[in-house]
Amino acid sequence: MAAPFATLPGETRGRLYREEESAHRSPFQRDRDRIIHSSAFRRLKHKTQVFVEHEGDYYRTRLTHSVEVAQVARTLARVLELNEELAEAVALAHDLGHPPFGHTGEEALQGMMAAHGGFDHNAQAIKIVTRLEAHYAEFDGLNLTWETLEGIAKHNGPVVGEVPFALAEYDAVHGLELGTHASAEAQVAAISDDIAYNNHDLADGLRAGLFTLEDLRGLPMIGACIAAVDARWPGLAPSRREHEALRRFFGLLVEDVLATSRARLAEFAPRSAEEVRGLGAPVVRFSEATFAELKVIRGFLYRRMYRHWAVQRMRRKARMVVEELFSTFAGAPELMPEEWNACAALGETARARVVADYIAGMTDRYALQEHRKLVDPMVKG
Repeated sequence: MAAPFATLPGETRGRLYREEESAHRSPFQRDRDRIIHSSAFRRLKHKTQVFVEHEGDYYRTRLTHSVEVAQVARTLARVLELNEELAEAVALAHDLGHPPFGHTGEEALQGMMAAHGGFDHNAQAIKIVTRLEAHYAEFDGLNLTWETLEGIAKHNGPVVGEVPFALAEYDAVHGLELGTHASAEAQVAAISDDIAYNNHDLADGLRAGLFTLEDLRGLPMIGACIAAVDARWPGLAPSRREHEALRRFFGLLVEDVLATSRARLAEFAPRSAEEVRGLGAPVVRFSEATFAELKVIRGFLYRRMYRHWAVQRMRRKARMVVEELFSTFAGAPELMPEEWNACAALGETARARVVADYIAGMTDRYALQEHRKLVDPMVKG
């Protein structure tokens, strides 16, 4: 049974291009399926989360991260009596706009695009699902429902101040009410992202040997999880010990969000999905205490993982690859594949945006291959 503030598929605001809906799938199921079958979703398997994809087969990629986020989102949505299918669709699509090499690639593109409207991965995700996925006969993009598009654009909260050009461009023809919070389902997708990466970044850092479980003993929440595991299973094998500690940490985050969100929903008592949008504050969130403890954990990860010399060395290489690709293609667009190089006839800003779209769609390995072809005279290109 759905809560009164859940998003009901029968009340969707529909799609930009009218279609006959499926007899067997809800509109949000259909959105999810289109996202999963998109080219951009498949490319996530070779895009960086923290470690560049060729550094090891066991580290998270954007694809495995997105699947983990969707799994958490469905759990939270089910318990809070929200629409699981909408939460899942937003979760699966939330990282579609990320360029190669994770946040390093995004920072590099932001710098190269500073004079041309900037670059933002959420706005790029909207551009992908509304324009760049060009497979259907009757429209560009995936023609997703308004609610899924709103969730992709606003899952991190209202878009205030200067709106990224890619998002502003679509909002002008299909307004997404950027100044309000998104649905509770989109909020669930956003916090599921936080739960997933706080847990798996610790797991990946342990696997990479950047720190040990003993280094985590002094951290809030995790220290207690390690102690509980050691008390129950003294002498447990290291890999099992790490797994048991982190799964308890994961569970604590989920339970905290559920308890806090239930309390906030009871306090605000929204009577519809529209009322959730108009509250002026999120209804799905961590408690203040857990949020403060996560800041300590993120600080540890920043010092010991994100700023580790080996990670920094790869980040520097990745930034150089993206910047050199952009400079080369912006100056000589004829070097891009045929379906992209027609931008040579465009003005500087329009051309730069096409180049950014091309680079943002690359996987880590493709970006490295393209860079090698351009700079190594011995590599056939």
